[in-house]
Amino acid sequence: MYSSEEYKEIEKKIFAGERLSREDGIKLFACKDIAWLGNMADYVRQQKCGDIVYYNVNCHVNLTNICTSKCKFCAFGRDKDDKGAYAMDVEDALALVRDASKDPNLAGLHVVSGLHSDWSFEDYLQRLQALHDEFPNLYLKGFTGVEITHFAKISGLSVEQVLRKLQQAGLQAIAGGGAEILSDRVRNELCPNKATAAQWLEVSRTAHKLGIKTNASMLYGHIETLEERVDHLLTLRDLQDETGGIQTFICFPFLPKHTELGKTVQQTSMWDDLRTIAISRLMLDNITNIKAYWVMLTVPVAQIALGFGANDIDGTIHKETILHDAGASSPTALSEDNIIKIIREAGRIPAACDCNFNILRTFAD
Repeated sequence: MYSSEEYKEIEKKIFAGERLSREDGIKLFACKDIAWLGNMADYVRQQKCGDIVYYNVNCHVNLTNICTSKCKFCAFGRDKDDKGAYAMDVEDALALVRDASKDPNLAGLHVVSGLHSDWSFEDYLQRLQALHDEFPNLYLKGFTGVEITHFAKISGLSVEQVLRKLQQAGLQAIAGGGAEILSDRVRNELCPNKATAAQWLEVSRTAHKLGIKTNASMLYGHIETLEERVDHLLTLRDLQDETGGIQTFICFPFLPKHTELGKTVQQTSMWDDLRTIAISRLMLDNITNIKAYWVMLTVPVAQIALGFGANDIDGTIHKETILHDAGASSPTALSEDNIIKIIREAGRIPAACDCNFNILRTFAD
């Protein structure tokens, strides 16, 4: 148990704008004063971001749930002969976005998928290109470091060559998933069939070199230790020191329902979720945006998280499937009016943005 004096020393560092250490991060996860922790994170958020809260009017396009990874924490992936397995062809993907385009404010697409056992890189690329060709005014954020590593493997291309082809097909930013916990111990246990921590980081590093902004996440609340959560944050902080290309950080609490781990792991509490978001804000001093992802947190907890350091609440989504397969109890979509209301109720200013956090419009009144 840490003393109040030790927390006072951390508080002094925060108010002085000093970088927190690994030891500080571990102490923060042991902190029982959740109100103090939230206050510290909210102070840093205010200093760094002001009262703007970002959201986007977007549509998730999950091209396939057929996946070779078989991660123990996943409820989305299927073998191709399983009940419920699907793979969108080009027309399926276009039809989904045409439906979402009934919203005149739709601004972007979020394209992520399973690692299909039979698809080539060209299959993924063809679908992305078709989306860009029919909807050239929609920004394209898509694919994770895991998917891009997979594309390089199945195509024989380098990661850089894969990224250049995706850029040419319209990709503007890379999704933040697949980071999970950047620990070889955790990944070897939970997801040994997909990108290693080093490979995930190399995708981000290469993308930043090409001018492609990326996002980063942490999936927590399964088999990781609190020290591994801190180390994950420090690994991302080091990468951001090196490249400056990470736009937002997303906390993903593990949803155990319908997963292999579901019999032994319980879902995180609201307090753990808020604590983790607050500590992420305090440790990630070089990443401007911290997302409260309402799909996983639920809307009420995401709204509270705006007082625990978060300044990004994601988007309207249109229809989310990956996390709802794991038992997410949130809606599969929110209207823009609803998101604006949620942000305003938290005393913040809603700002619609594109995938690179360029503000499209604000609602100050």
